[in-house]
Amino acid sequence: MRRAAVCVLGGAAVLASLQAPAGLDPVPAAAAKPAFASVNYAVAVDESASLAPADMKAEKAAAARIALGDVSSSSHVTVFGFAAAESGDQRAVDPVCPRTTLDAAGRESIGGCVGKLRSRKKNEGTGTDFPSAIRQGVHELSAGTDPSVPRVLFLLTDGEMDVTGSPQYGDAAHREAEGRQQLDRELKNAAAQGVQIWPLGFGPAPDKAQLDRMAAGGYQKGCVELPSARPAAGKVSGAKDVGPMLEKAFAAAHCLRYQPGTSERPPATLEIGISPLATVGSIVVDKSDPAVTVTYLDPSGHKVPTSGTYRKSRFELAGAGDTVEALKITDPVPGVWKVKAEAPEGHRSLPVGVSVLWQGELRGALTMNPPSPQAGQQATVTMRLQTREGYEIKDPHDYAGLRVRSELTGDGFAPQTLRLADDGKGPDPKGSDGSFTGSVEIPKSATGALKVSGTLTASGLSADTRSESGQIAPGVLPVTTALTLPPADAHPGGTVTGNLAVHNTSGTRHTLRLSVADIQPGLLSVSPARIELKPGESGTRKVTVEVAPEAVFGDRLDDDGLRLGGTVTVVDTTDHDRTLVRSPLSVPVTPEPGIWAKYWWAFLSAAALIALAAGAVLAWLRQRRVRRDPFGLVLQLVSEDGDIVAEHPAGHGHKQWYAFAVVEPHRSPRIERRSHGPYAVQRSPEGGAVLRKRGGGRTRLPARGQVPLTDALSLSLGEETRSAKVRRPRSARPRTTTAATPAATEGGSASTYESYR
Repeated sequence: MRRAAVCVLGGAAVLASLQAPAGLDPVPAAAAKPAFASVNYAVAVDESASLAPADMKAEKAAAARIALGDVSSSSHVTVFGFAAAESGDQRAVDPVCPRTTLDAAGRESIGGCVGKLRSRKKNEGTGTDFPSAIRQGVHELSAGTDPSVPRVLFLLTDGEMDVTGSPQYGDAAHREAEGRQQLDRELKNAAAQGVQIWPLGFGPAPDKAQLDRMAAGGYQKGCVELPSARPAAGKVSGAKDVGPMLEKAFAAAHCLRYQPGTSERPPATLEIGISPLATVGSIVVDKSDPAVTVTYLDPSGHKVPTSGTYRKSRFELAGAGDTVEALKITDPVPGVWKVKAEAPEGHRSLPVGVSVLWQGELRGALTMNPPSPQAGQQATVTMRLQTREGYEIKDPHDYAGLRVRSELTGDGFAPQTLRLADDGKGPDPKGSDGSFTGSVEIPKSATGALKVSGTLTASGLSADTRSESGQIAPGVLPVTTALTLPPADAHPGGTVTGNLAVHNTSGTRHTLRLSVADIQPGLLSVSPARIELKPGESGTRKVTVEVAPEAVFGDRLDDDGLRLGGTVTVVDTTDHDRTLVRSPLSVPVTPEPGIWAKYWWAFLSAAALIALAAGAVLAWLRQRRVRRDPFGLVLQLVSEDGDIVAEHPAGHGHKQWYAFAVVEPHRSPRIERRSHGPYAVQRSPEGGAVLRKRGGGRTRLPARGQVPLTDALSLSLGEETRSAKVRRPRSARPRTTTAATPAATEGGSASTYESYR
């Protein structure tokens, strides 16, 4: 049951009204009326005994949901329950919410009165009286209301009429037939009073044929003349699907757009996208549990208030203490909003869902090329879609279901209907890019003025009509021009430069006026604003389009950038303001890059140099260590007579010092490695070695010299070897051939005498 409310809020289905492909069937001119700002609607909730408790809970949540999700503060809603009157003291209808204006106070009150809906007991009349429910709904919607505001009745039922227990329908044998007759009369009355009927059937076996009959029997014209806004019956398999289906019906009847978001258990941060076309929207959060608290963050990461104004947007929250709440936003910042849901321990088992309902404004920029064609010439007409500020539309889903109608009128010929399409075929260079293109041959009978018009119509988006006037050109124009503006990205404050080729064939001076149209003033500007042409002058002039500084874009400019769409216009003021050029201009604008983005190559180069320098230093240190490593030195003990009495191969030392001691200097002198011996040697980078004596400083030991160690012994260097065995020097022989007592050095090396046993 609680999950059903989640579905009401964050149903994953996109509105049926948004599914039709764009740019196909043109619609009549009568369809080009704006979407209504408000709707008067009633919600009739089945209270019959055939409904399961979960179905009743889902109905109640759905009734509250559509009231909270309404984006118009001037809409009205009435909610009542119905079943059947099966005795004189019973009634078929139970009013619970009188007509309520959905301003801030009204939105807050809906949850309380909807809670009065209930399933009837057996002795209270448990049938299903559709005629009475429709009669009540038509009365609530038509009595004292403005007929120009759409009237919509949502009928939530198990989908099967049952008046067999109602005496008001005559004797028992004829009640079923009488019920059908009265249903036909009430449907005709609903159509006469302009009341649409949107039935939603659920339960074990809803009668889909009867639901379709009721949808087709009421008023058929929707908020726009599009098939998606025509009343239709819905059928769901269970309580959990009531919310999404009613969401579709509500959005279609109210000409709203619906966007589902994500769903997670708290604590969680959910995301929901708001289109740049949206002028007003409601972010609806199904918390499932009233203990869940919600914080709203705009696309820039700023926490927004739940009431009042923040920057250029206005906020109004309703339902904060219930399981469903909605934040209504006027002039929302487009982009990905974040909804941060938190809950105390014990209230985190149910998921939180988010969705958005919105209405928007779509504008077009119309161009005809050439703007002043000759009779019989082929002309290309393009209607480019953009927001009301002049930003191009990135996502084709934002204008899904769009219909485009275009017409060419002028002197000397009958109006011609044009087909504009965004399918990438024929004159349209690229499909699904928001530019609808078609071609037309200017009638040979055309004289004087021309006018091409285009009308955009889509559910949830206010209709927009644009027109472009031109003139039939004479055989030869006095001034001809051709503008070339290369496609280029720009940063705020940047420029796009092109060339304007000019040719004045007349004998008089001409003044050309340049401007950027079809965009909010200040976003793009062109220079020079005027060009003076001398008689007979031909050449090329530089033209620069400048982008506004960053402060002008505010929150609209994010990391993904945006696209500005305008039209560069060149008018010959000397030739009766004849339009020579109307060239569409698309400028992708991205934020000024940071230090890294600007100078990444310098950072990488510096990093590479640092790495090379570090490598060189490490190599130098390693080489330095190797050059000082004593390993391989052959240490020789030399007697006073100049005889070599012992040899010892040095191993790797501690911090490049090989420490040793002289053992039995008077009997059988030899060198043994000692960690803290009185002597230590280190290889010298200049050659030879350096001897360090404890308390005696350091002494240079040349490769062919010796330094005193004791009173009777000196130290010299023998022939160097890096093998484990010591080779016998050619210039020295042992003083004695008797075997000396072997003594292992600390590095595992034997003494010199042991090596020569």
